[in-house]
Amino acid sequence: MSWSELLMPNYGTPSVTFVKGSGTELFDKDGKRYLDFLCGIAVTGLGHSHPRIADAISEQANTLLHVSNLFITEPQLEVAETLDRLIGKGNSQSGKILFQNSGAEANEAAMKLARKYQGLGKHGVVSAYKSFHGRTLATLAATGQPEKHEPFAPLPEGFRHAEWNNLDSFEEAIDQTTGAILVEPIQGEGGVNDAGSDFLQGLRKLCDEKGLLLILDEIQTGLGRTGEWFGFHHAGIKPDIVTVAKGIANGVPIGAVWAKLEVANAFQPGDHGSTFAGQPLAASAARETLRVLEEIKAPKLAKEKGAEMVSVITNIDGVNSVRGLGLLLGVEIEKDRLIHGDARDLAQACLREGLVVNGVTPTALRLAPPLTISSEEIIEGAGILEKVLKTRKEDAL
Repeated sequence: MSWSELLMPNYGTPSVTFVKGSGTELFDKDGKRYLDFLCGIAVTGLGHSHPRIADAISEQANTLLHVSNLFITEPQLEVAETLDRLIGKGNSQSGKILFQNSGAEANEAAMKLARKYQGLGKHGVVSAYKSFHGRTLATLAATGQPEKHEPFAPLPEGFRHAEWNNLDSFEEAIDQTTGAILVEPIQGEGGVNDAGSDFLQGLRKLCDEKGLLLILDEIQTGLGRTGEWFGFHHAGIKPDIVTVAKGIANGVPIGAVWAKLEVANAFQPGDHGSTFAGQPLAASAARETLRVLEEIKAPKLAKEKGAEMVSVITNIDGVNSVRGLGLLLGVEIEKDRLIHGDARDLAQACLREGLVVNGVTPTALRLAPPLTISSEEIIEGAGILEKVLKTRKEDAL
């Protein structure tokens, strides 16, 4: 049977069936090679089929696959300790971890935690327009993209949106029911839009003045991708809650919520739970991923390779600008190269030439390659993009 007879069509029509990968390389069912500059959307930061992660998964699968969260398992503790240490790096702030299965679940749990801590009547959350926080009903309500809301109305109440990088707009959105502000340090799905340090510092001050919790959604930006362990580290602020997922286990589904001690202790037995959250297989993959990320000095690597990538891609004819931090980049394309559609159409043209990227806005491509990408692969991938853009220019003449 075909995929269309078996799977719901919410991801559109898949154009490629991938069967294996190694490092930055992917291979389809016909053996064609691709360079992966998207990384499962900032997930496989150590590349595909990393041998140490594969060994850790295999060993754990042959040791203990699952018990309920009524018990502790060994891999969980090291992951929690490492996340707490890395999140608190540079600001000496300790907290506690709640494991989840995904980024959306982590954000959902974070908002429940904020409500429990703030108490009845302070349930409201202010987030930014163009933000993306998940697809559950509550995280969709927090997502600042009204066009995504309409098919699923009515959404949960208590969510308001403000203009990105505009402190006055956020202050105006706060009312007597507001208990928290939720933002990404870089808006990933919104177009790779960087939050200025002044903006994040201003939000921290605003939350302190108003008695609000500051929740940082680090699902796409965390674990070294931006050139710091976490995106908020660029601004030198102390969040109240941080959510993590994507790159934490190099492709195995797991998420986590970190909260400073005072806030974390608001959750009591029975307040929240999940059958599979933090189960041994996922936690074992996360444990080994975090070990490797620290060994290779992931933030330094992302900063260096990101600078290389920006330098090479900025000089391509047809590229208007490159934004973002580290290895989370948005490439703005000149309009005359989008004559056949938008950046999503351009991404398909790149895919046909063997480069995996995605159109994150009508005029911009998103790049989020493995942190372990080589200089040679950066040059090769940039060459493919340059070829595609050159063809577009010639077709327009």
